[in-house]
Order: sequence, then C-alpha cells, then structure tokens
Amino acid sequence: MGRVIATGVRATARIVARDDGRGGTALPVLEGDGPLALRRTRGSGAEARVMLVGAMSGPLGGDHFAVEADVESGARLRVGSAAATIALPGQAKGESRYDVRIDVADGGELHWLPEQLISVCGSDLHVTTRVDLAGSARLVLREEQVLGRVGEEPGRLTSRLTLRIAGRTVLDQELACGPGAPGGWDGPAVLAGHRAVGQLVVVRTEFTQEPPAARMLGECAALAPLAGPAVLVTAVAADGLRLRRVLDEALASLG
Repeated sequence: MGRVIATGVRATARIVARDDGRGGTALPVLEGDGPLALRRTRGSGAEARVMLVGAMSGPLGGDHFAVEADVESGARLRVGSAAATIALPGQAKGESRYDVRIDVADGGELHWLPEQLISVCGSDLHVTTRVDLAGSARLVLREEQVLGRVGEEPGRLTSRLTLRIAGRTVLDQELACGPGAPGGWDGPAVLAGHRAVGQLVVVRTEFTQEPPAARMLGECAALAPLAGPAVLVTAVAADGLRLRRVLDEALASLG
C-alpha cells in the first residue's frame, strides 16, 4: 500500500517489458503501489498491453506519484490508463507531484497513451516526464492536459517533458498554467484562451533519412521535426475531445 505521511501519499508503479524469445513480450515486473494499480490486458502480436488503473482519487495536495517503465531490447509495450487523472486539492498543503520515467533499449518499442490529465480548481500539480531512448528505439508518446472541469477555473499545473535519444537531449520543455504561473500563459502566444493542450512525440529510425517537414495541422496544431529521428506535434483546443481528435489525426498522418 502507498505510505501515508504528513505531506500526503507516496506511490510508485513499475513495469518491465522483455522479449520472451517466442515472438512475444513478457512482463517480469508489473508492480502497482497504493493508488496506482497495473493490469495486463489482451495484447496484439508481439505487443504486451498494460492498463494503469487509479485505485483511489488523486493526486491530492502533497501526494507524490511515480510510474516507471523499462522496455528491454526487442520488447514491444503499449501503456494506457482506464480513466483520466484528476489533480485535486487536498487537506495537506503544498504541491503534488506525478513523475514518469521511461527507458527503451535498442530495438524496443513503446506506445505511451494515457488518458487526459484534468487540473481541478484549487489543485497544484507538477508533472515531469523523462524519456531515455537508445539509438534504435521507437516511441509514440501522447500527453493531454485539460485546465479545469466544465465551468470552473483551473488549478496550477506545471508540466515538463524531457526526451533523450542515445544520450543526447533532443527536447526539454516546460509549460506552467493557472494561478501563480508566469504571466502570459493564457495569452495569444501560448494557449490563446483554449483550455486543452497536448503534445505527441513520435520517434522512428526512418525519420533520420526522411524527416517529416515542419507544418501546421489546422489552425491550432503544429508539427516540428526534432534534432534526432523524432517529431513533436503540439496542439491546443477548446476541450479534451477536440484535442484528442487533432492528435489522433496527426498520428495517422505520420503513417
């Protein structure tokens, strides 16, 4: 169980995916802790699939959640979540944290596709996602954040995404929104009044030879090639449903 301390709940979930030598992927480590439960679901071909299930509300103020995923050489893993993550205010004062740590070895492949994160009025959440890929690893990673429930103001949300390929940092960006965030986050240069923001990172070795061209994807999304064999799609939308549609269309356009 997660350990309750004065500043909130600390919980960690860990996944290890390994080539089983028979054309599939084994999960020798699938450990949930406290509010973070992991369930293996029916896979497809060589791919193993895991669902992250929230066993209780959170993160609340002062909580610290972490999810770690290691994809070994030749393994294929798809990770989703059963429902949106809702950042809530809690009795404990102070910032809550949600840390994601991903490592993918040469020849490994990961699709990281959780449901949306909703920042509720009065909450204060800091999310960090750190991805380390070997040179021939493949990745599809989607992050989506919704600022406030219908008809309410958002909480404070700070989100940082770092991507390293073969030891080289190709992306390191941070966005802070909501009360107390640096001025301008809701202005025309950032969210422009939209309440849903997301990004899609796709890493494929074939992008080294034929990188997709930078382009706009409609009025509120853009695709940009990164320095490694990767592309970044950034989008804003009026709500989470429209944001998902934009990111799904962007992924389909990449083949």
